[in-house]
Amino acid sequence: MKIKAYLPFISGGIQSQLAYKWNFFGFFIGEIFFTFVMYYLWKAVFLHTDTGIINGFTILDMTVYIFVSNITQFLTGTDASYAIGEEIVDGSVSMRMIKPVSYDISLLFNEIGTKVVLLVLIMIPVFTGIEIFRYAQTGAIAFSASRLGVYLVSSILSYLVLFYFDLCFGFLAFVLKNLWGFNLLKGSIVRFLSGGMIPLVFFPAWALGILRFLPFSSMCYTPVMIYTGNWSAAQTLASMALQLFWAISFWLLSRAIWNTTVKRLTVQGG
Repeated sequence: MKIKAYLPFISGGIQSQLAYKWNFFGFFIGEIFFTFVMYYLWKAVFLHTDTGIINGFTILDMTVYIFVSNITQFLTGTDASYAIGEEIVDGSVSMRMIKPVSYDISLLFNEIGTKVVLLVLIMIPVFTGIEIFRYAQTGAIAFSASRLGVYLVSSILSYLVLFYFDLCFGFLAFVLKNLWGFNLLKGSIVRFLSGGMIPLVFFPAWALGILRFLPFSSMCYTPVMIYTGNWSAAQTLASMALQLFWAISFWLLSRAIWNTTVKRLTVQGG
């Protein structure tokens, strides 16, 4: 693979994100609003506990978890299946397929461009705010550069798991033609089972045992738990190895689905 051939897709992703900046900020404000709604809901729950601790979480732990999980989902989220569905509906998929580049890699690099913008404009300010809040609450500096580095590596793996999972789902549009409704259902399921709304440790023991090994925990829960410092080094390494396993598995599965569904592609628009 010649990386140079895909660099324009990164530039395109950056330009696209900046061109529709108001749409981007509107979505971000909506996510922040949702985050604060979740915070106040959990705050009400913790106020009615005798010890102020639920499943090992204090209200401070839960606050950090809520904000980190939501920003992680924002940073690692992918629109691959939506992009594939739209290109099939309007016919632009044919233009992408005739280019001398890999279909999935071109989508990946296009999204990398959007992540660069998110990293600079969103992640740095939000994480700075989280650490200032933790310091104000405890009087101690909880930030760890090494933990942040491991979190970033885990977040990259989370994104790859999500991207290739979404790609597998998106390639179904080659057969079904429209995935809008299925995408809404998939998004809700992923957000719930990945720990995006409730930490997986709050699930029943039997469900937690299953969810830990399913790909959903690798999509959000793993990097968030790494950043909060609630895991040992052994747990962190094991969870990141599982992320790598699912990323490779979904990549291989996406190639198999592509080779099958591309033969059934019919362009509707264009």
